Amino acid sequence: MKRTILLLTLLLVACSPFVAQPPGPAVPTAYIDPSYPTVQAVPAVVSQLSSGIEVRADRAWRDGKQVNTDICFTLLDASDWTVSSASLQYAGTTVSDFSSTMLSLQEPVEGQSGKRCDTLSFLNVPPDADLSNSVVTVDAIAAMPRPEDYCTIYMPKIQQSLNERGIAITLDCPVVNGQETMQIISKPDNMLQEDAEKYVYSDEFFTVKGPWAFTFNLGQ
Repeated sequence: MKRTILLLTLLLVACSPFVAQPPGPAVPTAYIDPSYPTVQAVPAVVSQLSSGIEVRADRAWRDGKQVNTDICFTLLDASDWTVSSASLQYAGTTVSDFSSTMLSLQEPVEGQSGKRCDTLSFLNVPPDADLSNSVVTVDAIAAMPRPEDYCTIYMPKIQQSLNERGIAITLDCPVVNGQETMQIISKPDNMLQEDAEKYVYSDEFFTVKGPWAFTFNLGQ
């Protein structure tokens, strides 16, 4: 008798209509900690001129553990100029490691300077850092010379600098394998070739130093 009742109960359950359970609360796909702020600001001074180069910072923004700023600067010539040294200072801390992403490039033309814009990104900034008085400084802008640039762009300025310093090194651009190639054609007898090349290929000829500094209030 008990077995008959159990079978009838199971049969009734199997034949009863299915009732869907009410949906539970949605599970978030990602959790955004409110301590990771997103703040945007414009600098107190937007544009600065130093060493013949105008640098402009249109905005900066704080996105989690990263601080970004859009930087534009005038180009002295057609070389591949980029921001070579920059830093972020805040609350007694300096961050010098950064990445750079080019936004736009306007090549210089006769009678008009070119312009390049980059986004500089400083990483691993603590989310609780006080950035209410943060300073982004562009320390230097540099160009890695292309082989064809030495004779067309750099040799005149290098030779002028050597002459002004009284360094008796003479440069020329003879044609080698069908291409003009900058060479040291004379130097003092007591100067090693290695030392002469250090003068000629010094970073100073390919680097323009600032600084250009911009102050932002990106919150506490």
